[in-house]
Amino acid sequence: MAIRNVRIDGDPILRKKSKEVSEVTPRVRELISDMYDTMYDSDGVGIAAVQVGILKRIVVIDDREGNKFTLINPVIKNPTGEQLGMEGCLSVPQKQGRVKRYNELELEYTDESGERHEVVVNEFLARIVQHELDHLDGVLYSDRAEEMYDLSELEDISEE
Repeated sequence: MAIRNVRIDGDPILRKKSKEVSEVTPRVRELISDMYDTMYDSDGVGIAAVQVGILKRIVVIDDREGNKFTLINPVIKNPTGEQLGMEGCLSVPQKQGRVKRYNELELEYTDESGERHEVVVNEFLARIVQHELDHLDGVLYSDRAEEMYDLSELEDISEE
């Protein structure tokens, strides 16, 4: 278990497409464990392997509301509805942006035991899933944001 360095916007690896995982090996499980450690250390709710410099289609999520997932080779199906909300990112520090996302979607993925799952997620969890899966295709939330803010601007607004 280790905390890995989070890659920051401007690092070219963040713009690359991640590769499918062909087998869940002990090395993949170690990476997943490190990703959880890194996410928790950074107070995040999700992190993609590319954010720690590994081009694998792996995401870990813990929405702090009882939903904790390890997603290997995840695929979104049948997205519906719409939500507009604020997002931040460990790879885009000190900023937040207003992003439009689907409100509900079906998610297919393999877990760290190599088992396939299908689940329907909505609202905040759907937002996290879409944000993290974008990373797997080299997309940052700031690319999709309708508006971007420095955290200092948001603090000023909330104090008024």
